[in-house]
Amino acid sequence: MIEESLRSYLSAAASRSPAPGGGSVSALAGALGAAMASMAANFTVGKKKYENVQEEVKRILSESEECRLKLEELVDEDIKAYTKVSSVYSLPKETDEEKEKRVQEIARATKEAVSVPLEIAKCCFRVLELCRQLVDIGNKRLISDVGVSVLLAEAALRAANLNVEINLVSLKDDPFVKEKRCAIGSLLTEGRNILGEVLSKVEREISGG
Repeated sequence: MIEESLRSYLSAAASRSPAPGGGSVSALAGALGAAMASMAANFTVGKKKYENVQEEVKRILSESEECRLKLEELVDEDIKAYTKVSSVYSLPKETDEEKEKRVQEIARATKEAVSVPLEIAKCCFRVLELCRQLVDIGNKRLISDVGVSVLLAEAALRAANLNVEINLVSLKDDPFVKEKRCAIGSLLTEGRNILGEVLSKVEREISGG
């Protein structure tokens, strides 16, 4: 759906259609956050006032664009993963053999579905890290855009976590569940820290404090 118009995407998200859902929307929010980081970096590159940080800002720009493009892909990947999970629930369950196969396929599809929002979370966390760097060296005229970026990225990270959890609760593979919860838990904790740190600097810069 990333190739469709924004209006079409929002209409589909608001409709009774099961997809796009929360995971896809999380990826879109993250992509918007990455775009704002790229914007702030783009308005720093080539500026004489910031010539001493050009190489670092160019690196930030390259990474933020990499995150944006990956998150755009994940907008659609989440839809595909959800569709696959939905399809396996319709598998036949008349015989014991069919029931067992259905259970296995549901578990397999659900694990695959976990991987998409987890990847969204990782990309959003990287955007947060880039904002932490950009807030100190980027064009001060774009400081509010860095604030928008960090807010969107952190919100998308938390939203992605909800989609990880909604899939994990149905799985009986304890080691898998523990591993994924641990992985995203550390991102959430540090993500909140980065959000607070960057927003504090943004607000201080805007107020002239």
